[in-house]
Amino acid sequence: MTSEMGGGIAVLDVPTCWRLVGGEEVGRLAVSVDRRPDIFPVNYAVDEATIVFRTAEGTKLSAVFVDSAVAFEVDGYDAATGTAWSVVIKGHAAEVPMHELLDDLAFPLSSWTATPKPRFMRVVPDEITGRRFHVAQRRPGPRS
Repeated sequence: MTSEMGGGIAVLDVPTCWRLVGGEEVGRLAVSVDRRPDIFPVNYAVDEATIVFRTAEGTKLSAVFVDSAVAFEVDGYDAATGTAWSVVIKGHAAEVPMHELLDDLAFPLSSWTATPKPRFMRVVPDEITGRRFHVAQRRPGPRS
């Protein structure tokens, strides 16, 4: 269910947000690095109303261990209808314990890069918001 905000923007309810997020594969993870925001594209899966992604040692993992507060955003666009949507999930992230990974060996998430990503992280939502809107005018594509 959705509700109108005016200006052609509809507020999405939580089940609609999860349905949209569940239909995509790439989102953006926002973390705090040295008290400054940083954003990383990650491929992910929805698992029981949480977001799970893989990572390796590095900035994302270190940032989550210093401050587990994160935001996760997924967007979509339907060119046929000119409709776009955006969902933001605010919550906290933690490493998925090994026993959870062993319980479900068929977990549907693999890395898109050749870089090994042995660590699984879970974003547990505190707040989920979403908007759907009609794109009024698109910019023309780049000239060749």
